[in-house]
Amino acid sequence: MSVPRQERSTADRRIDTIAAILLAVAAVATAWSSYQASRWTGEQASTFAAASAARVESTRASSLANTQTQIDVSVFTQWVDAALRDEMDLATFYEQRFRDEFKPAFRAWLRTDPFNDPSSPPSPFAMPQYRLAATQEADELSATAEASAELARTYIQRATKYVLAVVLFATSLFFAGISTKLNSTRLRGAILGVGCVVFVLAASWIATFPISLSI
Repeated sequence: MSVPRQERSTADRRIDTIAAILLAVAAVATAWSSYQASRWTGEQASTFAAASAARVESTRASSLANTQTQIDVSVFTQWVDAALRDEMDLATFYEQRFRDEFKPAFRAWLRTDPFNDPSSPPSPFAMPQYRLAATQEADELSATAEASAELARTYIQRATKYVLAVVLFATSLFFAGISTKLNSTRLRGAILGVGCVVFVLAASWIATFPISLSI
């Protein structure tokens, strides 16, 4: 049964109108998704850079802590050697050159009577009072670097999702464009319907995404 010319014309005009609207909104949505993908890519790049800088500083602080520990061990070893040989003037000389961070642990260790009590800690380095600011700084910077890296990975995932949204909106644009080129009203309506469904699903999906805006 043929469709009357007037009815077919009305249906075609309706399809053309819907296709034009879909082309417009899908184009805007594609541009918006592309912008967001680039924004989140930039966010992850800067965050990864911050993570790298924190790791560099963490390594620097860790190296400083290792150097300070080596100094403490060396001077303390010389002090033990002098003390065991009862060269108290020499032992005092070394003790006066202990670093400030080492002195609390050394004094706490001496209070355990290490030369007479075999159950005492083996050295000041085993005492809880032995704490280096550089070690704490290195740990904090390492934690900051890891947090920044994790945040950057989250930003990468967001950028990837927006790229997928670009593909989906481009697909809806394709279907909307094809629907204007066909002769069959039913086929045009079916193709346009697919494009509308893809657009609605993609738009509903990106509505849940976080937004990054340039300042």
